[in-house]
Amino acid sequence: MSNPNIPTPHITAKEGDFARTVLMPGDPLRSKFIAETYLENPVLVNNTRGVQGYTGTYQGKRVSVMASGMGIPSMGIYSYELFNFYGVENIIRIGTAGGMADAVKVRDVVMGLSAYTNSNFGGNVAPCCSFKLLEQAVAAARKMGIEPIVGPLYSSDIFYDESGMSGKLKKLGVLAVEMESASLYLNAARAGKNALAICTISDHLGTGESLDAQARQTAFTQMMEIALSIA
Repeated sequence: MSNPNIPTPHITAKEGDFARTVLMPGDPLRSKFIAETYLENPVLVNNTRGVQGYTGTYQGKRVSVMASGMGIPSMGIYSYELFNFYGVENIIRIGTAGGMADAVKVRDVVMGLSAYTNSNFGGNVAPCCSFKLLEQAVAAARKMGIEPIVGPLYSSDIFYDESGMSGKLKKLGVLAVEMESASLYLNAARAGKNALAICTISDHLGTGESLDAQARQTAFTQMMEIALSIA
C-alpha cells in the first residue's frame, strides 16, 4: 500500500525516489553541485520551492542529496519528512560552521558529537549524533589524510547573536556554531534513525579569519567526499 503522506507539502518526490542515505547541504545550489560532480546518472526527484533533491549512484551505491534550507525549522521539516515518510535511514548534514574553540582553525573538518541549541525545537536537551555514522566518518576522513575534530556544536536560531552565548559555550568546550544540526539529531532520535553533521570551518568568531570563495570550494569538497564515502 502506498504511503498516504506522499507527496508532502514540501517534497513532491514519489515513494522510493530517495536512497536510504541522504546528504543534506543547506544550499540548493550545493546540492546540485554534489549531484553533478559526484553522482552517476543523477535524477532530480524534488524541486519544490527550489529545494533541489537528486538521487544517483556513487561508487555503485545508491545515494541521494537534497538541500535542507537554512535554520532549525527548515532542517526540521525536511529531515522529519524524509525519515518518517520516505523511508530514509541516514541523513548526513554537510555544511559550514563558525569556529568557536581555540583549537579549531579555518578549513578544519568538525563532526558534531552533540548539538547544544537556543531553540525551543526540542526543549532543554543536547541531542547526539549516530555513533555508527560518526565512527565511519572519522575512519574515512583519516584514510583521506584528514584529522577531523569531534565534539559538541551549537545550533543557534540567531545568526547575528548579541547575547554573548557563544562565549559562554566556548568555555564548555563547544567547537563551532551553525544553525541546523540540533533539529536533525532530534528528528533522528524520535524516528529511530541515524544522523551526523560534518562541517567545514568557514570562519572563526575569535580570530575573524574567513575563507574566500575559491578556498571554500576546495575545503568543502573534503566534507562532501567524507560523507559520500560512508553513504
